Amino acid sequence: MMNIFQAVLLGVIQGLTELLPISSSAHLTIIPWIFNWNIPESFDVALHFGTLLAIGLYFFKDWLGLIKGGFNYVVKKEKTVQGRMFWYIVLATIPGGAIGFLLDHFLSGTLNRPIIIALALIIMGIILYVVDKKAPSKVKYEQMTLKQTFLIGVSQALAFIPGVSRSGITITTARMMKIERESAARYSFMLSAPIVLAATIFKFKDFVFNLPFVVGVLTSFIVGLLVIKFLLKFLQKGSFKGFAIYRIIFGLLIIIISIMWRKLV
Repeated sequence: MMNIFQAVLLGVIQGLTELLPISSSAHLTIIPWIFNWNIPESFDVALHFGTLLAIGLYFFKDWLGLIKGGFNYVVKKEKTVQGRMFWYIVLATIPGGAIGFLLDHFLSGTLNRPIIIALALIIMGIILYVVDKKAPSKVKYEQMTLKQTFLIGVSQALAFIPGVSRSGITITTARMMKIERESAARYSFMLSAPIVLAATIFKFKDFVFNLPFVVGVLTSFIVGLLVIKFLLKFLQKGSFKGFAIYRIIFGLLIIIISIMWRKLV
């Protein structure tokens, strides 16, 4: 049975790694593996719900504007930036959600191996580093096109592979299309909300509402809020270089630990 310490630690890890492009699924798989913890899959989804709440609260006014704009875009034919971005997010969610669901259905549980997670961390870390370094920052959030948002949505399907990272793959794809760093992160956060909400609803029946559950969700929510504020401010002048390097180091560390444990066995 999971205890309070495990819930707090995993909540902190989720809050940090879900919103930074370093893969929460990798960390939430590897940490319990190292310590031999048995963590139910529903708790993983619950932790994602905590960061979803953080996104919802931090961008509350943005979401109200998007929903209102989306409604007026169709009903009143008012073509505003918010209305356009609302429908872009809706359309971009469909392919990523559908492809991800199908792949997860057929390959669920087969990719949670440390070596696969390590390789995904390293490969995506290298791609993120190169893309972020080479791509200019020309396109702002409100200037994004349907093609750009749709391709970012399609790329989100790869997030079902532990180690790829939902924010990592969507931010990398956005940077490939010359979208500026802060705008790439902002759109990545907004795009993640519908799929995480759908996963929460789907797994809700499996939730166990005990004290560790509540503590874990609350922790991921609080840490998530702090991380969103930090990242958006940091990216006004900073880059994704440090996150890319961390991914590579973490991936190499997983490989080393796996080799050592095999030798011990």
